[in-house]
Amino acid sequence: MREPSAVFVQVDPSRELVVPARAGAEISWNDGTVEVTAERISRVALRWSEKLPSDALILGDAWERSYGDLQWSHQQPERLLPWYFLAHSGAGTFGMGVDVQPNAFCAWTVDGDGFTLWLDLRNGGGPALLDGRTLTAAVVRRFEDAGTPWQTLHAAVASMSTRLPARPEPAPVVGANNWYYAYGENFDEKAVLKDASTIVELADGHPVKPFSVVDDGWYPGGIASGGPWDRGTPGVFDDMAGTAAAIKEIGARPGLWFRPLLVREPSALASKGPHDKPGRALDPSYPEVLDGVRADLQRFKDWGFELVKHDFSTYDVFGAFGPAMGARLTRDGWQFHDPSRTTAEIILAFYREIRAAADDVVLIGCNTVGHLAAGLVDVQRTGDDTSGRDWERTRKMGVNTLAFRLPQHNRFFTVDADCVPCTPQTPWELNERFLDLVARSGTALFLSIDPAARTERTDRALRDGIRLALDGGAVSDSGIEPADWLVNTTPNVWRTGDDTIRYDWSQPWGADPIG
Repeated sequence: MREPSAVFVQVDPSRELVVPARAGAEISWNDGTVEVTAERISRVALRWSEKLPSDALILGDAWERSYGDLQWSHQQPERLLPWYFLAHSGAGTFGMGVDVQPNAFCAWTVDGDGFTLWLDLRNGGGPALLDGRTLTAAVVRRFEDAGTPWQTLHAAVASMSTRLPARPEPAPVVGANNWYYAYGENFDEKAVLKDASTIVELADGHPVKPFSVVDDGWYPGGIASGGPWDRGTPGVFDDMAGTAAAIKEIGARPGLWFRPLLVREPSALASKGPHDKPGRALDPSYPEVLDGVRADLQRFKDWGFELVKHDFSTYDVFGAFGPAMGARLTRDGWQFHDPSRTTAEIILAFYREIRAAADDVVLIGCNTVGHLAAGLVDVQRTGDDTSGRDWERTRKMGVNTLAFRLPQHNRFFTVDADCVPCTPQTPWELNERFLDLVARSGTALFLSIDPAARTERTDRALRDGIRLALDGGAVSDSGIEPADWLVNTTPNVWRTGDDTIRYDWSQPWGADPIG
């Protein structure tokens, strides 16, 4: 790959981008490597000048989960494209990206005259103080046309993950999760065991055991209120080890949700960053915080849980979800306890500690930064929440993330497009189509099955979908592909091998814009 046409440096977030010499920095080229020397650093911008066809469509990724917003679109010079981009025109498809697990938050902008890689090397909302340390910010790659835009994205994702250890042959990840009918309220061990019995019944003796996940709401303090994670709600979940054992006795594998970087009472280890619960979001650059996370994982393993879902950590670090992070990521002016590492380094260290502590427990990352979590979680929630109350959320979030992030499946992690709801509030004929697509894709399939919504029809479809997913899906050697993804954010037409399947995601009035 050729060297960039120009490099710019921002030492402090309050200052402008300038050429390195004006920032008191030095730049050199060394065998394909761009080296910038500076004691304090916030951002580096690398510009490549290259004319882009006027009819080019551009695709990028997202910082963490996507929010129904992944799409091919015309040139928009200020549009932020996290981690990688593809440009497609009549001349073919090409792109640029960075390898997974970089030490910077990396994004691209693309215009008619070229493209720019933005390396965010800040520590929180201020410059990282590297103190003479050499930091490899990112490994940059260029992607050439691999035949079609879909094939090119597959090749791009494969190239960005080549430095990860080879993934073991992935077992299908299928299970029950009560969130989209209970939403963390009014459930107890009896309800959890009923969910386990339901998923085992519908799996119908399949040799691959399904999971049954105890989601948010099992601990004192209320929904999403934070740790400590040392006990269940008194009188409701008095014996978490007993709950896990009972799930296993039924024939499912027990799973547990937690929010590792939030506590219920103010802490001396809290972050100085923005948050709606000030003093309670923990700073992962404190060694003591990582010690606590390791202890939590050990406790969950001792209780007998075989799957752990860790959630909300991006929000608890930045004080915002993906769309609100934008190019700034977080508010200016604050830094972590340890200012010598970039934000990306600190988050990577946090993910690595969780991975090491989990050992052979299946890890799901939710609200985790996908490009950093690649190789450090088994399963990644790649899209924002679906819904057991509003079909439009499932259409917008679930179908979109499956279509546009499916090439990451079994390369970065197992893709999880989120739960298929079966609830009285949502139309089963539409949820059934989503179930069929997810099951066929071979990605993770979790189901929120409200006992009040079960009928002969739902059970028949649920049984078929669950067994198909436990078999690993129905994909051909060429996989499953959204045929109309260039023009549709929630593709209706999907191909697998010689078969074409059409799904109608809309209700009689179309897609409700309020939903």
